[in-house]
Amino acid sequence: MGSPAIRAKGRRSDQDAVALTRSLLGFDTVNPPGRERDCARHLGAMLEGWGFGVAYHEFAEGRTSVIARAGGADSRPPLCLTGHIDTVPLGARAWSRDPFAGETDGDRLYGRGSSDMKAGVAAILLAARKLAKKLPGTPGVVIVLTAAEEGGCIGSEHLARTRLLGSAGAMIVGEPTSNYPYLGHKGSLKFYARFRGVSAHGSMPELGVNAIYKAVRAVSRLESFDFGEPAHPVMGRPTMNVGTFEGGNTVNSVPDAASFGVDIRTVPGMDHAALRAKLQATLGKEAELEVFSDMNAVWTGPQEDWVQRVFEIAGRTLGVKPEPRAQTYNTDAGNLLKVYKGAPTVVLGPGEPQQAHQTDEYCSMERIRQSVEIYEGLIRDWCGI
Repeated sequence: MGSPAIRAKGRRSDQDAVALTRSLLGFDTVNPPGRERDCARHLGAMLEGWGFGVAYHEFAEGRTSVIARAGGADSRPPLCLTGHIDTVPLGARAWSRDPFAGETDGDRLYGRGSSDMKAGVAAILLAARKLAKKLPGTPGVVIVLTAAEEGGCIGSEHLARTRLLGSAGAMIVGEPTSNYPYLGHKGSLKFYARFRGVSAHGSMPELGVNAIYKAVRAVSRLESFDFGEPAHPVMGRPTMNVGTFEGGNTVNSVPDAASFGVDIRTVPGMDHAALRAKLQATLGKEAELEVFSDMNAVWTGPQEDWVQRVFEIAGRTLGVKPEPRAQTYNTDAGNLLKVYKGAPTVVLGPGEPQQAHQTDEYCSMERIRQSVEIYEGLIRDWCGI
């Protein structure tokens, strides 16, 4: 629950995107455990006050996502603007600033989630507030604010799987890009490979079956794994990283269980089902694969008319002509596009990409204000207002 000071700040936060960002930083939404509900309700209440229809959806207790809609017309589906409410943990290193107070120094606004991505959420809301009264009778907008993006995009997976998203004709993801429009990002296939053995006393290993040996033999085969895919002209090649390895519980017992975790980033055009089958064949029949993230790469070609409009509108504020780029990180777009099929998508937000997940994370306050201007321009352009 936000403190009285935070709640007081929230009452005046709709006057300025920086003030709203500061109020959102005051909600501890560190994931795990998440606890997005209070922040989600705070955001939803503001949107309702501006005339949006608001719905809350929880995939687990306190893990709340928000979908807000305004406008709507038969001629064209709405524009989707999306961001996530949760943040990553503070990390082991000590912060020199209070991560939840929204302290400032020059142009920098400090706090966990300032860049990734409460500034983006605040900018989306402020742009929507400015235009809310003009949206009726236009294609309108749908704002999707998700829980549990960090660590697997679980909130957006729930929204996509349960068909709660409605429709959208194009999508803006407010993740940190320093307000530069990116045309997509690599896909994500993350899994645990689990192996079973038979326990025995460490002095009599011949009576057991060592699960760690099975896992080691399997994981070693991944080091030379060949995706067999050409490089994407912007994203490059797919990548694989073995990030965890676990097994056994005491040194004098034969381990009857072992596992390792794998993070694969795919490029456009890759068939994830075929990739999973190839991985299973490589790891062997004894490997039990537990997939916990499966999202295709996101890519919109620069030749798309809407992308050119985004480049033009964002370029006015940036003072440069954007060129096709892709981000290295993953976003909720991979899940949302399972419903918003074919919707051109850009990743564009005020945060600094290099600040994501860092100690003493900060965001430029000027970029927050600029992003409101860019989002407002994109909404006006889509809705014809």
